[in-house]
Amino acid sequence: MKSIFRVFADWTAEVTGSPWVFSAVVVVTAMWLAAGPAFHFSDTWQLTMNTFASQVTFLIAFLLQNTQNRDTRSLQLKLDELLRATQGARLSLVNLERLSDEELARLKEEFERISQRRAERR
Repeated sequence: MKSIFRVFADWTAEVTGSPWVFSAVVVVTAMWLAAGPAFHFSDTWQLTMNTFASQVTFLIAFLLQNTQNRDTRSLQLKLDELLRATQGARLSLVNLERLSDEELARLKEEFERISQRRAERR
């Protein structure tokens, strides 16, 4: 089941991010707007588009979040491997995503100080 969902989520992310789908949504929206006068801009006319847009947005948000989570995990693993393979790198940085916001802020300040020191030496 996970594999099918992953494939579907990847496919959805690819398709929904394409210029063709964006263009199709613009066309559908224009058609909906053009149909407004024929339906006297009724509540039903508005509700139809609002319901459709809400449901599509709701479903795609979950699919795209799944894809983004997997991409982030993959990127983290690649960075972890680079840290592991780089001589002199601090392996304590491998699990940075598990640190608190305060710990991340301290680490950021440390890197800024290091960067400033190097810039002053040049």
